[in-house]
Formats: sequence, structure tokens, C-alpha cells
Amino acid sequence: MASQIVKEENQYQAAFRQLQQRTTASDPAWFGRLRERAMDRFEQLGFPSVKEEEWKYTNVAPISKLNFKPTLPSIDADALVTSAELARFSYIEAQASQLIFRNGVLRNDLSSLAGLPVGVVAIELAEAIADAKYGELIREHLARSADYNANAFTALNTAFVSSGAFILIRKETELEFPLHLNFITDPSEPDPANFPRLLIIAEENSRATVIESYASTTDAAYFTNAVVEIVLKDGASLEQYKVQRESVDAYHVATTSADLGSNSSYDSTTINFGAQLSRHDIHVKMANEGAECWVDGLYVVGSDQHTDTHSVIDHQQPYCTSHQLYKGILDGKSRAVFNGKIFVRHGAQKTDAMQTNKNLLLSNEARVDTKPQLEILADDVKCAHGAAVGQIGEDELFYLETRGIHPDLAKNLLTYGFAEEVIGKIKVDSIRAQLDEAVLNRINARLEA
Repeated sequence: MASQIVKEENQYQAAFRQLQQRTTASDPAWFGRLRERAMDRFEQLGFPSVKEEEWKYTNVAPISKLNFKPTLPSIDADALVTSAELARFSYIEAQASQLIFRNGVLRNDLSSLAGLPVGVVAIELAEAIADAKYGELIREHLARSADYNANAFTALNTAFVSSGAFILIRKETELEFPLHLNFITDPSEPDPANFPRLLIIAEENSRATVIESYASTTDAAYFTNAVVEIVLKDGASLEQYKVQRESVDAYHVATTSADLGSNSSYDSTTINFGAQLSRHDIHVKMANEGAECWVDGLYVVGSDQHTDTHSVIDHQQPYCTSHQLYKGILDGKSRAVFNGKIFVRHGAQKTDAMQTNKNLLLSNEARVDTKPQLEILADDVKCAHGAAVGQIGEDELFYLETRGIHPDLAKNLLTYGFAEEVIGKIKVDSIRAQLDEAVLNRINARLEA
């Protein structure tokens, strides 16, 4: 096992050196040093194992064993995603405000930003780093909230930071339409590994909606390792939707870190449908008074899929509020892991925090490991957490059947209603409609099997 890990790390090292050789004169020295430190840290950490508490229920050994090849930035204008595929992966509300990434690389020729106001900057990360107008701002925030020293996957992503997106929403700016960051994997070679990186900075009193989506044109095996860093200044408001619909043979590991300013508002909803194995680490830091966040999600998995959500909501200052609702629907031999922690530090008085995880099992072979946690070091707070795992209730089924509804349709309706509590809060109509259809298709496929 150890020799296999060394082999894979050497493969990543070779790709990393190739990337470093492409460094141009316009790249600042600090950027190269950051990538070097991150690669060194990845080599020290190695891929995590189930012996580590944070990875106890999620075995990522297949990622280290498979021969994934890092995708380096290249000009691939001849390898076009078709218009039909773009339409399938896009949302009507964001047709004039979307950045499209093919295999982790930004494609300006496919993107459209005509719908964005003048107060929004949305450009390739490497281009922004080399620009004197944004370089110092990026240096201040890149790889700060997403700590690559503590997470091997974050370290690997940071080492391969190249193409990505830098989003700056200036003071008092309000986006009329959502900004869609559309990541499409369209493998031109077998077993690619992509490393999307996003840095989103919302300045004071700005308001925006951002959609982050991941999908594939094929059912091929590939590895997506994504890191998103979000900085909200005082009074800023951000709604974020993440839709993960990767190939059923894909591996998806992601980290989302949000740093909230005073009286800011962060509303996040994550939907997980795809990937053979998916892991999402979420960290929200509330280091300023009056911040509020919603960290919600829905995972729908079947067959042999495995999904894992780890979240930390860190209340560091008084008068902050957090809400978290995660729901799961599991079928077949699927497995889900939810590990959520609310941390209330010394002095964070008047904290109001609620955390709930509910899971619906459609199969006797499905399994959930859920662990909501509270760690409270202040005495004037209102905090609660809970978890529930169960199957469709016989009483509810009987109630619907007595009204002439077929038993299979009754199960369908009850399962859909369970998911709708999360989907219904999504304010982008086309996302909600797409997810409604996806949930119903999953259920119908089960009933027809």
C-alpha cells in the first residue's frame, strides 16, 4: 500500500514540476512559493486513511490507487463542448452570466458575462494574479481560509492552482442575475484529474447569487478536487448553490471555506447526486459580530455510491446566528456520512445555532453514519442539534393508500416530499425544476426496477 501511495505521489510530483516550468515572467514569486509549499505539504501528509478520525468512514484508497493524470492548462479550442451539452448543463437565469470550465480550465470562448454589472470582476485566477490591480488582494486571501496544512486534498489543489476563477463583487453592487460557475468534465484522455479553484470576494453591502455546478459529458472515471474560498466583507450577502452531478464512476472531493464579516449573510445549499465517491468539507468562520449563515444540503445516492459531508461552523464572536439542515435519501447499498460541528468559542455570547441531519433509507442495505456535534465554551447561548435515520412510515403509506393512491406512487410522493424541504428553498427556478426532475427520475427508476 505504501509503495502504491509513493508511486502516485511521484506521478503528481512529475506533473507539478511540469506545471512549474510553465511559470511566466508575469507570475509573482509568492505564487510559485505558495504552490511549492503546498506540494511539500501534500507529500508530507499523503492521502488520508481510515485510521484518521476525520476519514474514519470514508476510504479514499481508490483515488490513490487509480492512475489519475493531472490536467494542465492548455489551449483546447478544437475540443468543444457541444451547444446541446452546454444547454443541458446551464441555467436560463444565468445564460448571460456564466463562466464555463472544460476539464478545470476556463474557456472564455464559451463563457458569457454580458449580464454582469460593471461592479463585478469575473476573470481567470492566473490572469488576476498577474494583474497589479488584483494581485495583492488575491495574495491576502488565497489559501488563507482553506488551510492546506491540515488537508491533503486542499494541499494538492493548491499545488496545482493555475486556471480557476477570481470573482470580485465591489461595494454596494447587486447582481440582478446569478453568476454560474459551470465545471464540465469532457475527458480527452483517460482518467483525468482536475483541480478547480475559486476565490470569491464580496465587498461591503454587496449582494449576489452564485451557482457552482459540476457535471460530465460521459460516464467516464475521473477525479475532481475543488477548493472554493469565500470572503464576505461587512454587510455583504451571498447566496451560493452547489450542484454536484458528476459521472457515476467519478470521484469528487471539495472544500468550501467562508469567512464572514460583520452583519454579513451567507446562504449555502449543496445538492449531491453524482460521483461514485464524494466528499465535501465545509468551514464557515464567524469572526465578526452579527454574521448569519444557512448551511443546507441534500444528498440522493443509490447503488454503491458513497457521499460524505463534514462541516464546521465556528462561532468566534457574539451575536452570530447559524442554521444547518442536511437531508439524505439512500437506496441500494449506498452509504452516507454526515459529521457536523458547531463550535462556540469563549466570549461568543448570544450565539444562536441550530443543526439538523435527517436521512431516509429506501433499502435495508443502505447505511448512514451521522454525528452532529456541539462544542460550547460560552454560557449565554441558544444551541441545539439533532439527527434522525429511518424508513418511510407505515402510517403515512396507509393514509395515502386509503385514499386510493397506489402503494408505489405513495412511496414516490413521500420520498419526494422529504427532499422538497431543501429543494424548495432554492430561489433559482431552473435549478429547482432540474432537481425536482432528478429526484423524481431517481425514484421512478427504482419503482420500475
